[in-house]
Amino acid sequence: MTYKTQLIQPIAALESNILFTSNGDVVWCYEGHLPEIYSLSEKDYEALHACWFQAVKTLPAGTIIHKQDCYQQKEYCAEELPNTSFLEQATRSHFRGRKYLTHRCYVFFIFTKNKSLTRAHYINPFKNSNKAIPKQLDDALLHFKAAVEDAVAFINTSRKMAVEPLDAAAIETLTRSYFNGYNTDVDTDIVLDNNQVIIGDHYFDALAVTNETCFGEAVQTSTINEKFSTDSYVFHKGFIDGLGLALDENHMVNQILILDDKHKWRKLLDKKVEELNKSSNFGTQNKVVLGKIQDILEQINTDETSRVSGLTATKLLQVLLYLFTLRTHFS
Repeated sequence: MTYKTQLIQPIAALESNILFTSNGDVVWCYEGHLPEIYSLSEKDYEALHACWFQAVKTLPAGTIIHKQDCYQQKEYCAEELPNTSFLEQATRSHFRGRKYLTHRCYVFFIFTKNKSLTRAHYINPFKNSNKAIPKQLDDALLHFKAAVEDAVAFINTSRKMAVEPLDAAAIETLTRSYFNGYNTDVDTDIVLDNNQVIIGDHYFDALAVTNETCFGEAVQTSTINEKFSTDSYVFHKGFIDGLGLALDENHMVNQILILDDKHKWRKLLDKKVEELNKSSNFGTQNKVVLGKIQDILEQINTDETSRVSGLTATKLLQVLLYLFTLRTHFS
């Protein structure tokens, strides 16, 4: 099955770094500048995690945060290197055409409750629709915009990383490259054939991790890098850095975080506890379920991170935190 790429472009309108999608969502788009690989200690990773947590915990319930890291192999262009002395010529010859892995990081804050944009003709991206977008953001969007800007400002107070807004031209270029399979020389189609995705000369595979139990009992902010660590010095790496620059292939890592509403879950579970209390004498299974729900309620009430991480809610929903790996093979 083949889809023309121009038909699945999700952009309805662009305003500065704000993207209005054809299905009614509104996205604030940023590019992240992360610290150099192998440059952080264990305490640095802890501080980095704390910074992200403090930044996003004040965002409204229902916010979707999408962090996308794109890694692409490219050939080094040595034309700008000096070429006069013998040593300069040898250096230029050595680096010319050598492959290296580039990294670009993007952060998207997604608002999904703009009721004025969720009419049927916006939900279907394949249907021709009126692209008229409200000239002004409503109060809910203005509140969300202020919350996002506060979160970004807090992130930028860290000396380890920075986040800056993308302009409309960069957003459009990024979107076109994404749906064109990062083919740079031609506009092509997306072909779905026998459980694989082919876009031009590039073949795509995907891996999704959709449950926190896949990470084991606990998730650390960093792990020891066994390759470079010695008895006298320990190198650390991020928890999923093995899918970053250490993976020497064209690939993409997407981390999607949904900020859940703990008050909604508290109300739902309180009602369930009340029902189970009335029926706990009718079977041991009811007592077991009641105990588990009470444990979850206690975690929601005492653990501030339960809203941000989604770990409490995933015990009920099973899917809140996603990790996708997209590998591209060049023929």
